[in-house]
Amino acid sequence: MEPPLRADARRNRARLLEAAERVLTEKGPAAPTDEIAKAAGVGIGTLFRHFPTKEALIEGVLAARMRRMADEAARLAPAADGLEVFLRHAVEQAGVKNALAGLLTSAGVDLTATIDGVRDDLTTALGALLSTAQQAGAVRRDLRVADLIGLLAGASRAVEYAASDESSRERIMAVIIDGLRPHPTPADE
Repeated sequence: MEPPLRADARRNRARLLEAAERVLTEKGPAAPTDEIAKAAGVGIGTLFRHFPTKEALIEGVLAARMRRMADEAARLAPAADGLEVFLRHAVEQAGVKNALAGLLTSAGVDLTATIDGVRDDLTTALGALLSTAQQAGAVRRDLRVADLIGLLAGASRAVEYAASDESSRERIMAVIIDGLRPHPTPADE
């Protein structure tokens, strides 16, 4: 086990991840690492001490995004509308996550290993979000966490196809959210 980072090293790592996400989002995978280091306010040596390769840096960015998603899901879990809020936000930001995942996959990086440390936390938080929404009667009871994860992935791709058409993206999300709601069965009518 590695010793914990000093406070200044933790700050540098956090700044590097934040700057890398911003620069990679704006400029794509060809963005030079020295530009990322400059945006973080550190030297290139500091960047490579924390992330020996560009792939390692992108893995760090993706893992940090997934950690934020898990934290957001856990924070929203007590609210009856938390699942809808989370879905909308996650889908809105999915383009960047999908692009990062695509870069890593094309570089031969195992995404399962990249998100291994956060996957269980995210699954647990999604389960809490789903349970709260189901108990509030806002979401159909037959939906499971695995279904929700599939819906997140599908909704993210669907919204990507809508590109810059805001009204189309909103209609897609409305259809998905509506599909989550309980619908009366013939016995209920």
